Amino acid sequence: MDNSSITPQVLDNCITKTDVPGTAPPYRGKVRDVYSLGDDKLGIVASDRISAFDHIMKQAIPYKGQILNALAAFSFSKVEDLVATHIIDVPHPNVTIAKKCAPIPIEVVIRACLTGHAARVYKSGRRTLCGVELPDGMRENQQFEEPILTPATKAEEGHDEDISEQEILERNIVDSDLWKEIRVKAFRVFERGQKIARSQGLILVDTKYEFGLYDGEVTLIDEVHTADSSRYFYADEYEERLREGKPQKQLSKEFLREWLMEQGFQGKEGQTLPDLPDSFRKKVFERYAELFKKLTGNAFDPTPVQVDELNEKLRSIFSDYR
Repeated sequence: MDNSSITPQVLDNCITKTDVPGTAPPYRGKVRDVYSLGDDKLGIVASDRISAFDHIMKQAIPYKGQILNALAAFSFSKVEDLVATHIIDVPHPNVTIAKKCAPIPIEVVIRACLTGHAARVYKSGRRTLCGVELPDGMRENQQFEEPILTPATKAEEGHDEDISEQEILERNIVDSDLWKEIRVKAFRVFERGQKIARSQGLILVDTKYEFGLYDGEVTLIDEVHTADSSRYFYADEYEERLREGKPQKQLSKEFLREWLMEQGFQGKEGQTLPDLPDSFRKKVFERYAELFKKLTGNAFDPTPVQVDELNEKLRSIFSDYR
């Protein structure tokens, strides 16, 4: 699907909110509506909402939910030999049926380069991030000698906050043995993601993972290696751009954050969330579709859907899994 196919009608028909007849209201995350399907399953609907700086944008991105859902399913399938995942089925382009896990309230963030939040912290003069000492003399986007783990607390509302591994253990958020297991599995999944990215001419720069417990087993939940959770650089231009001090060509949500900062918005108190112009919304769609094609080797094939139609479809799907 090319940019010219993103018509005003498509822009107006983004899936921003679902309400399934006869079903209890969902938990609405930043981009997903999550329905409880009995004691052991969830119905997760990937909407077209998009967020940055812990704020949901006022305008949505056409077909973003379908791309996110499909790419997450693809990436989960590539790491299921390394860690249990919450995927049960993907019965619709916007929907995942998942195991209902007890979530662990930590975002496990792994970084291979000094980019994004890490770079902003570094530019401020700080040389410690989440308890990890950063060497002097690094350039923005430069690779670390080894990937680093920089966790964040998983906030119900507002901003997630950086936290060190030592603080996680001292505050008894996660016990020591469980944290060691999560840590090992996260680095293994990241290494696999890097390998897949390299095979497609990309560099997996950083990502965040979320874990839960299902019948006592550590389980990878939420999403994995998508444009919402990860940052990718193009490998063929990386060294030259780094050497010349140029911004990296990338596939991630960072360009949305950069656009917002240009408009004077970083999610801080007193700042006004700007509207996303239609032309920019189309560009965001293109970035998501491009990453999907680069990682999977297949062009994204959208399934047109109306909100009311989706709600009725969801009622039928969810009844099959209760």
